[in-house]
Amino acid sequence: MILHKGEILFRQGETGPLFRLRSGLLKIIRVHEDGNALLVNMIVPGETIPHHSLLTPNPYYGTAVALVTCEIDVLPAADWYAQLEGDPARYRAIALQLQDKLRMMQQRIDQLTKTSPAEKLASLQRWFQTYIGANQLTDVLTQDEIGQFAGLRRETVNRLLRAHKEPAGPKNS
Repeated sequence: MILHKGEILFRQGETGPLFRLRSGLLKIIRVHEDGNALLVNMIVPGETIPHHSLLTPNPYYGTAVALVTCEIDVLPAADWYAQLEGDPARYRAIALQLQDKLRMMQQRIDQLTKTSPAEKLASLQRWFQTYIGANQLTDVLTQDEIGQFAGLRRETVNRLLRAHKEPAGPKNS
C-alpha cells in the first residue's frame, strides 16, 4: 500500500494488522487525555510495527502518520501470530529487529545528551537526512515535534533554525 505525506496508517487505541515499512518515514504520536500530542517514535524502512505487538496483540499505542510518501506491507494479525507459532526462527528475526530499534534509541540518547542545543539540532538533522534526502527537517516535522525529538524547547528550535538561515557577515544596526 502507498501512504502519502500526512496520511494516517493507524490511530491510537485501535486494533488491527501489523505493518512493515518498505520505504519512507513514519512518526508515531501519542495524544494524551488533555489533547496534548507528543512525538514518541520514528519508524524507518525495514521496521515491522507496532513493536509492542510483535509477539502478542495489543491496541496501537499511538497514531502513525506518514512524513513522506511511504510504501507499506499490511501483515494481517491472525496470519502473523499463526506464522510466528509455527516458525521459531521468526522469534530471532523479531529479536534482531528490536535490537536494531534499541540501537537507534541509543543514538537518540546520544543526540539528546549533546552539550549544546545547536549540537542537538545538528545531530538530529544529520540523522534525518538519511531518511528524508533533500527535504529539510522542517518539511516533515513541526518546530514543536523537532523540539520534542531533540529535547529542546520550541522557542530554542525556532531561534536555531532562524540563525542557521541568516547569511554570514556583519549585521546592520
